[in-house]
Amino acid sequence: MIMPFRGYLRDYSLPKILIELNRNRETGTLSITTPRFTKKIYIRGGNVIFASSTFEDDRLGEMLIKAGKITMGQYDKSVELLKSTGKRQGAILVELGYITPKDLFWGVKYQVKEIIYSLFQLDEGEYEFVEDIPPDEVITLKISTNNLIYEGVNKINNLTRIRRDMPDAHTIFTLNEDPSGIFRGIDLSPQDAKILSLVDGTRSINQVIEQSRMNSFDVMRTLYVLWSTGFITQKETAEHGLDVQETINVEEILVSMAEEEKNLKNKVEELYAKLPRMSPAEMLQANEKTGPEEIKKTYQRMTKEFNPDRVHASGDATLRTKITVIFDTITQAYNSLKDEKRRMEFFGALEKIPKKEEDTETVLIEEQFRRGVEEFKNGNFWGAVEIFKWVTKNNPRNPKAWSYLSLALSKMPHRMKDAEEALLESIKLEPYSGEHFANLGILYLKGGHKKKAELQFEKALKLDPANAKAKKGLEQAQ
Repeated sequence: MIMPFRGYLRDYSLPKILIELNRNRETGTLSITTPRFTKKIYIRGGNVIFASSTFEDDRLGEMLIKAGKITMGQYDKSVELLKSTGKRQGAILVELGYITPKDLFWGVKYQVKEIIYSLFQLDEGEYEFVEDIPPDEVITLKISTNNLIYEGVNKINNLTRIRRDMPDAHTIFTLNEDPSGIFRGIDLSPQDAKILSLVDGTRSINQVIEQSRMNSFDVMRTLYVLWSTGFITQKETAEHGLDVQETINVEEILVSMAEEEKNLKNKVEELYAKLPRMSPAEMLQANEKTGPEEIKKTYQRMTKEFNPDRVHASGDATLRTKITVIFDTITQAYNSLKDEKRRMEFFGALEKIPKKEEDTETVLIEEQFRRGVEEFKNGNFWGAVEIFKWVTKNNPRNPKAWSYLSLALSKMPHRMKDAEEALLESIKLEPYSGEHFANLGILYLKGGHKKKAELQFEKALKLDPANAKAKKGLEQAQ
C-alpha cells in the first residue's frame, strides 16, 4: 500500500507514516491535527530534525518545569520578561542564569522528543505531509529516527489499538531477512531482545506469548514495537511459495550485518575519496536529458544506501563522520538538481565549458573566468566550481581563479578543506596580496578556528594596513 500524503491516523498509523517517509528519504513537514492542537514534525532526507506544537503544555518552559530543570518561580519570572522584551523564553532563562546553554540545548531536544512521543498515543487525528524545505527558524537536531520510532511505539499503552493494528493472533512472525532494514542503531531492551529470540518463523503470536511466560500485554506491545519498526515481518505461508518450516536465525542475521557493515565501509571510503572531484550531476549520475523523477529515484536510492542511521551504533567514529558528509553532499546535489531552473542553469554552465582541444586561447580562458564569476553571483555555486576548476586546470598560475574557486567551495557543505587548499594556491602565486590572507582568515573564522584566523588577518594588515575585511575579521577573531 502506498501511503497517501493526507489521511487519518486510524487508517495509517504514525509509525507507518514515519517509516515510509524515512524509507523514501522525503523532505518536508508532517502535520498532525486534532480539535485541540496541531503538532508538526519537520523532516529532512527522511530523518526527523525538529518538532513544534500549538498545545500550551508542550511549550519549552512547561517542559523544563516537568523535567525539574527550573522552578515555578523561575518560570513566572521568565514569562514576565518574555512579555516585556519579546525575546525567546530559552534565551531569557539563560540570561537570568537559571539554566546553562547546554541545559537549553538539552531542553529543546527533550521538548522535541516529548512532542513526537505524545503523537504515538493518538489513534484519532488527521495527518498531512507537505514536501518543502523546513523553515529557517527550525533547529536541526541529530535524532536517530529509528530509535525515536522504537521508543515512541514502546510508550503506547492502548491494548485495543494494538490489537486493532496487529495481525490475527494466529499469525506467524519471522525476522526481517533484509539486514539493511532492521537493527539500524536501535538498542533493544533486554525484554524486547528476549521476545525477539522467540520469533523464529514457526511460532504464532499466541505461542510466543505462552512460551515467554511474561505478562500478555507486555509481550503484545513488544511484538507490536518489533513489527512496527521492521525487526520482524509477517510470515508467508506455503501457499505463497515459502516453506513454513524455514526459519531465520538471529545469529546468522547478526553475522550478515557485520559483513554488510564491512561492505558499506568499503563503499563509503571509495565514494568519500572521490567527493572533491564530483559535481552534482556525477553524484546523481545525471545529465541534461535526465528527468526530475529519475534524479529523485537515484537520490532516494543513494540516501538509503549511505544513510548515517546505518552506522549509528558503529564504534567507528571516522566511518560515522564520512557517511554523514556523503549523505549531506548527496542531499545538496539533489537540492541543486531537483529544481528545473537550477538544473538548467547548472547544465547550461557545463555546456559552455570548451572542450580540451579548444583551450589554447587566452581569451577563451578569460571568458570562462568571467562566466564563473557570473554563475557565482547568481548563486549557482556548483556550476561556478566546475568552471573555476576548468580555468585553474588550463591556467594554474591564475591566482584570482584559485581565489574564486575557494570562495565557491566555501559555499558548499563539507568542502572547507578544499576551499583552504585552493586559497593557499592563490597565496603561493601572490604572496604579497593582503586580500588573499584576509580571505583565508575569513575561511578559518567560518570554521571556528579563531587563532588561525587572527594570524591570517594580522598578515593581511601587514601587507595592506587599510584592508577593511581584515580589520573587521580581526575584531571578530579576538
